[in-house]
Amino acid sequence: MAVTFYDVNSPAGLKKLDDYLLTRSYITSYQASKDDITVYGALSKAPSAEYVNVSRWYNHIDALLRISGVSGEGCGVTVEGSAPITEEAIATPPIGDTKAAAAEDDDDDDVDLFGEETEEEKKAAEERAAAVKKSAKKKDSGKSSVLLDVKPWDDETDMKKLEEAVRSVEMEGLFWGASKLVAVGYGIKKLQIMLSIVDDLVSVDDLIEERLTVEPINEYVQSCDIVAFNKICK
Repeated sequence: MAVTFYDVNSPAGLKKLDDYLLTRSYITSYQASKDDITVYGALSKAPSAEYVNVSRWYNHIDALLRISGVSGEGCGVTVEGSAPITEEAIATPPIGDTKAAAAEDDDDDDVDLFGEETEEEKKAAEERAAAVKKSAKKKDSGKSSVLLDVKPWDDETDMKKLEEAVRSVEMEGLFWGASKLVAVGYGIKKLQIMLSIVDDLVSVDDLIEERLTVEPINEYVQSCDIVAFNKICK
C-alpha cells in the first residue's frame, strides 16, 4: 500500500516523518528501496538532530547511496508539497559552476573524445564494478530482524550513553533500528533495540560476545539477550 507524506521540509512534516520512522528502519520495507530514495530526494538538506529517527534513517540512506546504491523496488510512496526529484538526480553529483561548463563547451575542439582512459578513470570503473558485484552478492543473502534486550549494571548507569555505545558498533550487514527503555524494577531500566542483519555477514552471538559485552562498551552494558529473531521474507 502506497504511503503519502506532506511537505517533509517543514517542521510539521518532519515531525510526522520522525514519528513514522520511530518503529521502522526503512520507509516501506525491511530493506532500503526506491521509496527511501523518493523521500530522501524530497528533503532539501540533512534533517536536524532534533528529529532523531529521521536523522538516523537519512544518514543510513546517504551512506548506502555513496557505497553500493539502493535496488529494492518498494511499495510506492508519494511526497506532496516538495519538488519531485528523480533517482538519477540523487545518484549524479551536482554539476559545477555553469560559467565553467560554458567555457568547456567553447573548448570542445580541444577535447579528445576517443582518448585513452586515465589511471583514475580505470580505477573508478573497477571500483564501480566491484560495488555492483558486491551488491549482487548481498541480494542472495538472507536477512533477519532481531529484538535485543540490553541490560545495564545498575540504576546509576547512564542509559543515554549506553545506547550511544551500542549504536557505535558498526559492521557490514548490520543496521540498527528503533529503540525504547523498559522498566525492570528497583529503578532500573533496560534498553530494548531493534536491528536487522544480513545473515551471511553478521552473527548475533558474535555481535554480543565480541562487540557489545567487551571493553569499552561493557562499562555500561552488563549483558544482552535475544528477545525475538525472525527471518525476513524476500
